[in-house]
Amino acid sequence: MTHPVSRRAVLAALGAFAAAPALANAPLKSLRPAARGEDLALRDLPTVDELITKARLDGTVGFSVANLSTGQVLEEHDAATGLPPASVAKALTASYALETLGTDHVFATRLIATGGVDAGVVRGDLVLAGGGDPTLDTDGLYRLAKMLKDAGVTEVRGRFLVWGGALPFVPAIDPEQPDQVGYNPAVSGLSLNYNRVHFEWRKADTDYTVKMDARSESHRPDVTVARMEIVSRSAPIYTYQRGQSRDNWTVARKALGTEGSRWLPVRQPERYAGEVFVTFAGSHGIRLKPCEPVSVLPEGEDLCRLDSAPIGVILRDMLKWSTNLTAEMVGLAATVKRGIPVADLAGSAEAMNAWARDSLGLEHVALVDHSGLGDDSRIAAADMMKTMLAVRERLGLKPLLKGFAMRDGRRRVVRDHPIEVHAKTGTLNFVSGLAGFVDLPGGTELAFAIFAANIARRDLL
Repeated sequence: MTHPVSRRAVLAALGAFAAAPALANAPLKSLRPAARGEDLALRDLPTVDELITKARLDGTVGFSVANLSTGQVLEEHDAATGLPPASVAKALTASYALETLGTDHVFATRLIATGGVDAGVVRGDLVLAGGGDPTLDTDGLYRLAKMLKDAGVTEVRGRFLVWGGALPFVPAIDPEQPDQVGYNPAVSGLSLNYNRVHFEWRKADTDYTVKMDARSESHRPDVTVARMEIVSRSAPIYTYQRGQSRDNWTVARKALGTEGSRWLPVRQPERYAGEVFVTFAGSHGIRLKPCEPVSVLPEGEDLCRLDSAPIGVILRDMLKWSTNLTAEMVGLAATVKRGIPVADLAGSAEAMNAWARDSLGLEHVALVDHSGLGDDSRIAAADMMKTMLAVRERLGLKPLLKGFAMRDGRRRVVRDHPIEVHAKTGTLNFVSGLAGFVDLPGGTELAFAIFAANIARRDLL
């Protein structure tokens, strides 16, 4: 069963998606509605201001919606105002990566022997070389260690080196975030488990046992590169200090219950991956010395190579789960592929901004990273909508975006709704966004972007 759907009804439905709990107050003053002419059907529909009020969005709200086939802008409001995109920025990053790296690109993690192999013995050093794979996990390192054994290696005479220089090293995606949030780890060309370590605690009598491990689906090796100390205090809950060879954490005893766990960010990713690989190599009878990070990739013979999934799969998962590290690593990889020298995320983001201006015709884009985590990023709704128009057919972005069920005023799923939405969401405190595509009955397709932000209230945080 199908129903006639107006663009105002579409806006009303999308406005419900864009509304966030942190934006709970209605505007203090309603803006003057645009003239509607004498169309009686439009007279009966809510104005844009009424839709914004009903969605309980305060601060600044900008949106733009256009017909995909003609490019005609159907409606917009504050569409040229730059607002924080939050994770909606990942849709632009995905487009940047697809065009630069290509849909079949894979990231390779390699084992390199610097002195050749003689009768199963590596005479020189063994190097674990990261290739920018954001999805490398503990199970992958186990497979790589098994590959080394299957290649006939039984001994390594030299050092065990780790290299993450395929991408610039960044201590944290956004330095303004709390130390302990797992979605804000270090960035490197060698990443493991999204550069997160698992912290688990359990109370026994009056004391606690603590475990730090690099768990994935099949393996849970303990690590010493991250150390946790329980301290008798009320606040702060966590503290962090970088040591020479490990991350030193403390946690307030009063914040712990009987048992629990959480993921903490890793700030020394090369050492983290290196320690886990040493464990797995040892389980296969290959004894390695403690890892040593190096800044320059040594020359040598490739012994083993572990490839990631194609980047299209990686980007689909990134857009679904909104993984910040994946966005930063694929964005940096695209900038490196373009031959643009950068030392940090801001420099790489500016390279992406320049690409968006030149390639997509954007006018109001100023991102400071690839994930949208930094709240200094700005993009106008009209430009984000224009991105959707440009990349729909050119780069095949739509199939990578998550589908959303339509809901009624009580947030119940409406079955067999005539509107289908594929989009990317984004949220920060007092910031909310949504951009993507709408399929209407009869085959009409729309591209849209909605941003809402109360910058003044966010700044008070």
